[in-house]
Amino acid sequence: MKWKGKDLFDLVCRALGLRETWFFGLQYTIKGMCTWLKMDKKVLDQEIPKEDPISFHFLAKFYPEKVEEELLQEITQHLFFLQVKKQILDEEIYCSPEATVLLASYAVQAKYGDYDPNFHEPGFLAHDELLPKRVLRQYQLTAEMWEEKITAWYAEHRGIARDEAEMNYLKIAQDLEMYGVNYFPIAQNKNHTDLLLGVDAKGIHIYSINNRFSPNKSFEWSAIRNISYSEKELTIKPLDKKAEVFKFFSSQLKVNKLILQLCIGNHDLFMRRRKVDSIEIQQMKAQAREEKARKKMENQRLAREKQLREEAERAKEELERRLFQLEDEARQANEALLRSQEAAELLAEKAQIAEEEAKLLAQNAAEAEQERQRLEITALKTKEEKRLMEQKMREAELIAVKLVKESDRRAKEAEHLKQDLHEAREAERKAKQKLLDITRLNYPHMVKYPQYSPTDTRDANFDKGSIKLDLKDIDLKRLSFEIERERLDYLEKSRKFEDRLKELKSEIHALKLEEKQSGLYS
Repeated sequence: MKWKGKDLFDLVCRALGLRETWFFGLQYTIKGMCTWLKMDKKVLDQEIPKEDPISFHFLAKFYPEKVEEELLQEITQHLFFLQVKKQILDEEIYCSPEATVLLASYAVQAKYGDYDPNFHEPGFLAHDELLPKRVLRQYQLTAEMWEEKITAWYAEHRGIARDEAEMNYLKIAQDLEMYGVNYFPIAQNKNHTDLLLGVDAKGIHIYSINNRFSPNKSFEWSAIRNISYSEKELTIKPLDKKAEVFKFFSSQLKVNKLILQLCIGNHDLFMRRRKVDSIEIQQMKAQAREEKARKKMENQRLAREKQLREEAERAKEELERRLFQLEDEARQANEALLRSQEAAELLAEKAQIAEEEAKLLAQNAAEAEQERQRLEITALKTKEEKRLMEQKMREAELIAVKLVKESDRRAKEAEHLKQDLHEAREAERKAKQKLLDITRLNYPHMVKYPQYSPTDTRDANFDKGSIKLDLKDIDLKRLSFEIERERLDYLEKSRKFEDRLKELKSEIHALKLEEKQSGLYS
């Protein structure tokens, strides 16, 4: 309850480890106006917002003229970097599109470290706010195209530490026209507010309402003798007493108080920079130099270690690649060995099969040789049988010719015999007819007068005729019997010959079949 503004401010600075406290302050907003907490008054006695909890913003209230010389602590640099970056993104500080891309690349270097294409893949800046909306609206580029432009600069910052990247950011930002300037609307009379008053580390500047880049008039701190206000009127008295006193009007008394507060603080810092440093500042600078030297050595050591680590990683990658290659070669060799073993087993199996096939072929060859010999023997037998058959055929042909000849002879004999028989029968008929004729002539009444006959003579003559007829009949019967017997012999021989011919045909047919089979075997 009794704490002053300085008590709260010191607590925050101690929590941050901040020693360069003169640049900062606690800001709050009341009735739409930003105001700084007074250090020498109690917090609760000041016109602060009636809310619980009360919100204050720890911000840089005054800016250095040269950031590289005045910002000694790394935490101080980091806090200024965060505030200036936010002011650029919120368009409180105007920055050209080209400069915003360069500043964004340093911000990325400070956040992500060195660019690594294997790690920082496309899209890694998608969630980072790096460019003002004005620049994004001005150029119709996609997020990927902006990221490509920023990454092109980012890749060139390799080896820059975070504090160096933030310092490079601030060195570029401090050259911007609106850097470190607090603007307030003012008027040269009570009715019009057509000017802007800007307060920064170098002095007071007067701007036109539409131009915050080039001041119409400037008062350096070394040229100002006094600044005072009375109600809404603020007076700036130059050091040169002959110079014109500049008076202007603000909208509220609080604005004049705030302007005066900023003027006093910036003037004090301006005068301090031009004096011999206090022991505290000298110690801080010495510590800063030692810290920078230590960090430089540390960075060099880290760079060497990083280089060695990268070389070791490259060597490791090379060894891993070589190991992978050797493993791959070993795997391929094992696979080749397995394939060779499988091929050897397959070849052994094939050799065994080939050996079995060779044995089988040898056996088949032996059987074929035996079959060949058998066929040769069979062929010889067949030839012998064929020769015998041919001989039999020739004999059969001879027999057939003989039989034909015999048949012809027999036929001729039979014809002669038939002719002789016919002649004999004709002679017999003629003899019988002649006998009848003779009988009729000699014995015309033999039938009618049977009693009257010369018995001795008739009987003798009749007996002679009967004897002659009986002899003739006996010759004819004998001849017929011989003819019949010859015919039967002929028929019997013909039947036997036909049977023999059939047997020969059967044997010839069997021999032809055997010849065909032997031809197939061969």
